Amino acid sequence: MNTATAQIVLASTSKYRRELLARLGLPFEVASPQVDETALPDEAPHDTARRLAEAKARAVAARFPRAVIIGSDQVAVLEGVHLGKPGNHANALRQLRAMRGKEVVFHTALCLHDAASGRTQTRVVPFCVRFRDYSDAQIERYLQREQPYDCAGSARCEGLGIALIAEMRGDDPNALIGLPLIALTEMLAAQGVNVI
Repeated sequence: MNTATAQIVLASTSKYRRELLARLGLPFEVASPQVDETALPDEAPHDTARRLAEAKARAVAARFPRAVIIGSDQVAVLEGVHLGKPGNHANALRQLRAMRGKEVVFHTALCLHDAASGRTQTRVVPFCVRFRDYSDAQIERYLQREQPYDCAGSARCEGLGIALIAEMRGDDPNALIGLPLIALTEMLAAQGVNVI
C-alpha cells in the first residue's frame, strides 16, 4: 500500500486519540464506531481492551471498504476492578479516593484493520501508574480545575492529573493517553504505511 494513497480512518470519537494521531502528520478521517463497551463476564482487562479495539475498527469497515482503520480501547484496573470513565463529579471523586496511594494498570489496545484485505493486527500496551497519597481537598481542587469526567480513572496525566501521580512505568506514555504511537507506527509500517 502506498503511503500517499492510503486512506486512514480513526474509529474513535475521542479528542485525545485524534490529537495523538495528528502528531504523526498523516491525513486521516474520524468515524464513530458505536460499539457496546461493556466487559464480558470474567473477561480479563487486556482481553476486553483488545476485543473492543478490534470491534471498533471493524464497526466502521463497511463505511470505508478500502481504508486502513485504527481502533483503540483502554481498560484501567485497580486491584482487579475495572475503572471506567467516571462521567460525573461524584464518580470521579470515588475513583480518585480508591486510587490514592495505589497502582492502576492501564491496558491500551490497538487494532489496525485493512478493510480491503481483511488483515488485522492487534496489540495491547500496558502502562502502570502509582498514585500519590493525596488528600480529599486536593482531589476536590483537581476535579474543579480539570473536570476529567471523560477519562478512565479520572486522572488526565497530560494535564493537572500529573500532580496526583507518584510514578509511571511503561513502554509508551502515549498509551496512557489512549493511543500507543510507538506500536501504531510499527503496525502501520507492516501495513506499508510509513510515517517518515
